[in-house]
Formats: sequence, C-alpha cells, structure tokens
Amino acid sequence: MPQPPDDVGNGWPDGQSCGINRGMSRYLPALLLLAIAGCAGPATPPVVVATAPPSRPPSPLPVITPTPLPATVAIDPASGDFAAWLAGYRRAALARGVAPATVEAFTNGLQPIHRVIDLDRRQPGDSTAGPARFDAYLARQVDAARISGGNAAAARMAAPLAGIEARYGVPAHIVVAIWGLETAYGKITGDFDVPASLATLAWEGRRRALFTRELDAALNIVDKGLAPRSALRGSWAGAMGQPQFLPSSYLSYAVDGDGDGHADIWNSEPDTLASIANYFERKGWQRGLPWGQIVSVPQGFDRALVKNPVAPRTCVRPLEKHSVWLPISRWKAFGLTSMVPFPADTTLATLIEPDGPGQGAYLATANYRVIMEYNCSNFYALSVAVLGDAIKGGASAAETTRRDGAIR
Repeated sequence: MPQPPDDVGNGWPDGQSCGINRGMSRYLPALLLLAIAGCAGPATPPVVVATAPPSRPPSPLPVITPTPLPATVAIDPASGDFAAWLAGYRRAALARGVAPATVEAFTNGLQPIHRVIDLDRRQPGDSTAGPARFDAYLARQVDAARISGGNAAAARMAAPLAGIEARYGVPAHIVVAIWGLETAYGKITGDFDVPASLATLAWEGRRRALFTRELDAALNIVDKGLAPRSALRGSWAGAMGQPQFLPSSYLSYAVDGDGDGHADIWNSEPDTLASIANYFERKGWQRGLPWGQIVSVPQGFDRALVKNPVAPRTCVRPLEKHSVWLPISRWKAFGLTSMVPFPADTTLATLIEPDGPGQGAYLATANYRVIMEYNCSNFYALSVAVLGDAIKGGASAAETTRRDGAIR
C-alpha cells in the first residue's frame, strides 16, 4: 500500500475567510459535495457524547505468528552479514516445521537489495523538505486519467462488482477507488521480488519485527501452495498484486472472486475486487453508511469545544486531526451545513480539517476510519472518498477538466 505524506501542516490555498479552494469548488461540483468552511453563524455548543469511533467487529487475529530470529543486534547492511542472517532465518523456518524443500526454494539465491533500503529510509515521514499540501496530493492522485480509468473499470466490471457489493456490503465505487489508487486499476503493481525485498528489510533491522513477520507470511503462502514463489512480486516494501496486499493481509483477507478455487490477486480482477471488499467488511464496514461529506463550518466556530480529549495511540498524526465523535444532530446544531443531505441525526461523525481550521472540512463516519485501515492517512482516505464519489457519479474526465482548472 502507498505511503503518502503524513498529515501535518498541509494547506488548501484560499485567501478567503470562508476557505474555499477555487479550483476544487468546481471540481466535480455536485458530486464532491463542495461546501468547504462556510460562513453561518455560531450555535450553542452540544454535549460531547463519544470520544471513540462507533464500535465495530474486532480485526481478525493475524494468521502468521512471527518467529523470533536468534538474538542479535541490528545488522549494518555495510557489514556484509546478510548470509549469516539468512542462515539463521532458514534454521528458524525449519524449526517451526516448514518443509526443507520449500525453505530451500524460497530462500535460494536471495540477496539484499540496497535500493530497497534506500527507499525505506526516504519515506515521507523522514523528510525534511517541509509540510506537504493536501490539494497538491489530491491533484496528483485524483486526476482526469484516474477518474476516466475508474469509470471504464466500473463499467467493465459492473456484473462482478454488483455481486461483490451484495455479498460484502461495500459500495462498488469505494472498491474501485482503492483499486485505482493502489495500482491504477491493475496496471502498476510493482516488479520487486517480494521475498528479496522483505528479507532485505528484515535483515537491515530498522523495522525487523514487522518485516520478519511479513517474510514469514510470504513463506507460508508458498508452503501452503496458495501461490508459487515466482508470483510473489510487488512493491519494494512487500505489497503484492493489484490490491497491494502485504503477505499477512493476503493470508487473512484474499478471497476467490471468480470461482476457480484460488485467490489470485496478481492476475484476477474479480479476485482483486472481492479481496478488497472482504478486507473492508472484516475491518468493520457498515452496510449502507456513507463515508462522510464535505461541510461548511461557521466563522468563529470554537474548535476547542469539540477537541477529542483522548489522545490517539496509533496512527497518531492523522488521528490528531479528528475531533470528538458527535451525532449529526449536534453538528447541525453547531451550524455546520452541507450541499447534500446529512445522514440520520443519530449517526456519529468526527470533524476533520486536514489542513487546519478554515481550509477544508469534512464530517466522517466510522466507515471513513475503515478506509484508513487500508492506509492510515487522511490524505489517502480522503482521496479514496473523492475518487469514489467521482466514479459513483460517472463523472466525465473531459467535462471535469473543462469545469475545473485544477485537473490537468
């Protein structure tokens, strides 16, 4: 899965007290519900009723239990000790019962990929280039090509998508939006050898536990005969196939969508789409609940009234942008408005202003948090939502480009 910039200090250009991005105000005008940072009067503050998202089924336990490597300090890639590390990994795999032939076939010829280490150390969270902007990120991710590609993919896959939506309860346009953002609808899946990439990252040591676990999962895929060793290709960080599942996610969530008895996320579009929908359902997607909507926030609104008193412990920087959870009735009492109808007054929602007050506001439901389970970033989740809304409405890329100078 992609790793967009962390959600810190990203701004919509507006120069207006009501904070509307002029390009985005024409960007899929009705479809994207644009009513950012409005100018209604303040209202009586509501009573805070929730500090956490609505309850949902717990995520399934991991399929693979990580096997600890022999106690050792983090290895410096420059030391040339990869062969010693790999020998230790082979011994650990054999000790937990993996067939010797599988271990040999899986690890034979593995060498560290130093470009993988370089890419890992250049992650956005480590960048000193300064804060990114959400509008710039959105323009890159949700452009005319991505929208037109999504329309074409949704039309071409209409029949399997209808069955997938009926089975899993996840809207087809959300599933297709994930597919589009992850791999441009299956066109760009990565060409790194996944076992080699994962072995490199496990050996390098910066995130040894994570990547050892994923390497174990990849080995298990081959050992169980779920996919051949040669199929395990993907991104430098080990995300595989058209939905960009890590090996542990493949074991937990990949399903057979075309009825051939195999979950092939590399070559089968129905398997890819069904696997994405299954992931969302298992993470707690609520059937019939929208992800949220763009809203106008009244001038002078005191954000301290809705600050979440519970500090997030995971996905910290993105979730710090989320307010306390309140029912829609309370948000309306505060004076928030939208260009489309709100969901039921009892629906819980959180206010998100990814670039700060007055620079674009969203009310998001528990299903938005499910999108964030795929990639814990407001940039990513909002891009999925925007792209999904565009696909749902069948927006024409050419028409969108004419209406909006921001998509080029």
